[in-house]
Amino acid sequence: MPQLSAAVNGNGVRPKVLIPEKVSPDGLALLQASLEVHERQGLSADELHEIIGDYDALIVRSETKCTASLLAAGKKLRVVARAGVGVDNVDLDAATKLGIIVVNSPQGNINAAAEHTIALLMAVARNVGAASLSLKGGKWERSKLVGIEVKGKTLGILVGLTVARAAGGLGMNLLAYDPYANPSLAASANVEILPTMDELFEQADFLTIHTPMIASTKGLIGGAELSKMKRTARVLNVARGGIVDESALLDALEAGTIAGAGIDVFTSEPPKPGDTATKLIQHPKVVATPHLGASTMEAQENVSIDVCEQVLSILSGQLPRSAVNAPIILPEEYRTLRPFVVLLEKMGSLYTQHFSPLNTAQQLRTTFDLTYEGSLASANTTKPLFAALVKGLLSPITSAESLNINIVNAELVAKERGILVNESRSRDQVEQEGYSASVTLRARLDPRSPSASRTLRADPFATTNASASGRRKTIEDQVIAGFVSHNTPYISRLGRFTTSFVPEGTMLICRNYDEPGKIGVVGAKLGKAGVNIRSMTVAPIEINGEEAGLTAGNSAMGDDAPGAQQREALMILGLDRAVDDVVRKSLIGEEGMLEASVVVL
Repeated sequence: MPQLSAAVNGNGVRPKVLIPEKVSPDGLALLQASLEVHERQGLSADELHEIIGDYDALIVRSETKCTASLLAAGKKLRVVARAGVGVDNVDLDAATKLGIIVVNSPQGNINAAAEHTIALLMAVARNVGAASLSLKGGKWERSKLVGIEVKGKTLGILVGLTVARAAGGLGMNLLAYDPYANPSLAASANVEILPTMDELFEQADFLTIHTPMIASTKGLIGGAELSKMKRTARVLNVARGGIVDESALLDALEAGTIAGAGIDVFTSEPPKPGDTATKLIQHPKVVATPHLGASTMEAQENVSIDVCEQVLSILSGQLPRSAVNAPIILPEEYRTLRPFVVLLEKMGSLYTQHFSPLNTAQQLRTTFDLTYEGSLASANTTKPLFAALVKGLLSPITSAESLNINIVNAELVAKERGILVNESRSRDQVEQEGYSASVTLRARLDPRSPSASRTLRADPFATTNASASGRRKTIEDQVIAGFVSHNTPYISRLGRFTTSFVPEGTMLICRNYDEPGKIGVVGAKLGKAGVNIRSMTVAPIEINGEEAGLTAGNSAMGDDAPGAQQREALMILGLDRAVDDVVRKSLIGEEGMLEASVVVL
């Protein structure tokens, strides 16, 4: 279980979680160990809207409506957790656009729902509801309330196998339609998987539904489907209201098309007087319960603990188990990708800061080629890496309040900002000592730009530009490569230069002619500004994959002579404090650097 430090927000303040509905004590205890938890039951929609901006996480059940306006008001929200199976009360589109991860607990109450299905099945088969009312009314109507046995009857299951195990113990024949069912698991539960839903409708004596409520399942069981069933068949719904068309079900019961129904969920809860759901509840062939499928002590505990654990995971920077608006990523895979997630975010931020027009003669580009090499090329998903890159690219130029970028909304954010990332995989073996995978980010020029037309005539990734001093400055390739060694990210190439440094803290990156005295010039000016150098790396230029050798002849060449670019080097300095722009600009000149950038990572 993730343990969240009090300083997770970066300012020593514990993240705040709002819980406007009842959550089990054990779930609360998990949160209270690391977070500031506020239980505020009974809030009105306006009251909730007014305070939501103070919270990092929101945990709800089914009563709280997480509308687009509420989510937008939650400026700090990173996660909305629904303690249950469905997320009908959460606007998923709005949450996705805002980068809010929405999680639920699809397995926490699955046993409770299966047991309630069996309870309704038996109640419908044996007229339990009507018999109880009759007896309470002082009547004794044994002959009127004769039921049927379920042994030997066929239970048709529309998605889901948990209920099959219980029904199998009752001696029922088990059929199912589930396009995602595991054949071996189905066989172990003695369930025959049918190829079509129509066959299920035609053969079932009892039909039970366990699909989620999504666009494709709304009204899934309507008049046409019910008409295919036996007149003696009964329908059970402990899934979601609206999957079975309530008007069509009422008509089928009135017409005798089917024999009965057991219903726990409705399109409107509670149903309004006089509407179709109310008429169904009052129908003599219906056994109805008020959404009790998950209402057991054990289920309430399970789902609460599950979503609270996921909230902790997300707020500690890990991936949730059951995010409904994010790709499924196995925990083992995420552990493998995690160091590269850090690397990609650093590479994106380094790109935006180092290649900024303030530091170079170029414009930032918005089209990128991202290549995964070596063992990383076999990863099942690169969604976390893509999201980390987009977050890194935008973090230096976006306010912290609006920078909520993750696997949920990274593609949307990239599209809105005009960022195009072409991902590719190279399975060539990476043979460098200490690591087996690397990543290369190459910013591509827009061929329509004037600078691109100059550049592409000579070199697809390099050109030159005149400096104020009259010397010509070579514009660097906008390329960054990196790798991970012992869970530490390294940058192995920056522009046209081969290097190896850990991207962290405040860094000064200088491009200069490789001549004596350059280090001394930089050191003196930083010392005068009260800035201490903690580390230094000098990077040579890379020519055709090899470091360029420097000769005495090169040093006498002019800047435009062949080999002039080979006399350049990159100096990467780790500093103990920030450097203001006046100091940075003072480094650039005849005696100093061609370019200088300050990067904070």
